[in-house]
Amino acid sequence: MSALADSPVPGFRPQTAKVTMTGSAMVTFAVFLSGFVIAEPAPYEVFMAVLIGLWALFGLRISRHVAPLLALLILFMVGGILSLTVMDDLDTGPMYMAVSGFLALSAVFFAAIIEARHERLTLIFNAWVAAAVITALLGILGYFGAIPGGEQFTLYDRAKGAFQDPNVFGPFLVAPSLYLIHGLLTERLTRAPLKVVGILLMAFGLFLSFSRAAWALYLFCACALILIMMLKQRTGAFRLKILVLTLSGGILMIGALVVALQIPQIADLFSSRTQLVQDYDGGHLGRFERHRIGLLMSMEKPLGIGPMVFSKIFPEDEHNIWLKSLTSYGWLGFVCYVTLICWTITIGFRFLLLDRPWQPALMISWIVVIGHTAIGNVIDTDHWRHFYMLLGIVWGCGALEMRHRARLGMRIKAARSGEPKGHIA
Repeated sequence: MSALADSPVPGFRPQTAKVTMTGSAMVTFAVFLSGFVIAEPAPYEVFMAVLIGLWALFGLRISRHVAPLLALLILFMVGGILSLTVMDDLDTGPMYMAVSGFLALSAVFFAAIIEARHERLTLIFNAWVAAAVITALLGILGYFGAIPGGEQFTLYDRAKGAFQDPNVFGPFLVAPSLYLIHGLLTERLTRAPLKVVGILLMAFGLFLSFSRAAWALYLFCACALILIMMLKQRTGAFRLKILVLTLSGGILMIGALVVALQIPQIADLFSSRTQLVQDYDGGHLGRFERHRIGLLMSMEKPLGIGPMVFSKIFPEDEHNIWLKSLTSYGWLGFVCYVTLICWTITIGFRFLLLDRPWQPALMISWIVVIGHTAIGNVIDTDHWRHFYMLLGIVWGCGALEMRHRARLGMRIKAARSGEPKGHIA
């Protein structure tokens, strides 16, 4: 199960193919479990904790390319722990920070194992697609009461699948949707039917979440994916294929939306949710006023006020990741979080259009990270499991690129010095 098992980095010891396959299979299963978080601790946390522990025991390697991610997340957690010291009543604060620490560790874990073997990216996204399709189907069937106990897959007349909150359920479906869209645009059309079914199921599940953030995220990410692919693939035939499939998909989704809106229950909720500003956004102590007051308050609280304390002062939580970083992780946590996001986006931008085996995964993850950063202005994302997985993927792909360049530089240096290429490990 070791990350050392299948990496060509000097100092890594080759392991048997059986151990390598077992480790990759366990990662695949862990990603699949990320789609089922009805209660906490979820099976994902339990399994991942065991998996990370075993991997660390058998030699998890944190390279210098992944080390900055680890350092930033450690400092982020230091800020969170310091915020606990100002709380009068710790209550659930320590548990909240324990979850934050675990999720931070999961991002580093994914980055490390991806750097060790880029083929794991395919397993990760395939498992994510499987989990997303199943949880979307549960949300759809539960919404229409088509299965016994379907109400546990809905909340406030909104689909939530096997999640606790529709606002997490919807964004979870975006990255696997983009993965299928990318495959639809780049692979043979003979493989298209299953991908189309998967895309439609996830799109409909996301729609029934009635999460405005998820709707905006899906639209932005799909458009960004198509734009970047058109920049990378400049042949006329490929662009024509993109145009035809995009128009066909758009027409199909619009048709499905029109049919869905014929159901009064859906039409009424859709009409309500499409209002740009809800009562709880712009009303007295609404979302936006809380943001302003919370920001002013945070300027006087360098250590923050502690996790879950904001909702005891105001009617609801922060619903803003920047403000959440200030209140729950203090100034130190805020600076580290901003630095982490900027660094992650920079990594993806630098390597976005290179022709590498891991380029599709990097492109999809980078786009969705940007989208999550944007919706973070109206929602808290610091405990979203899939967000930390996306961070790990981007950093892992960045580490792969740096290793690739280092090996290439060594080969060039060896060639210039007259050494045989086979001399370089």
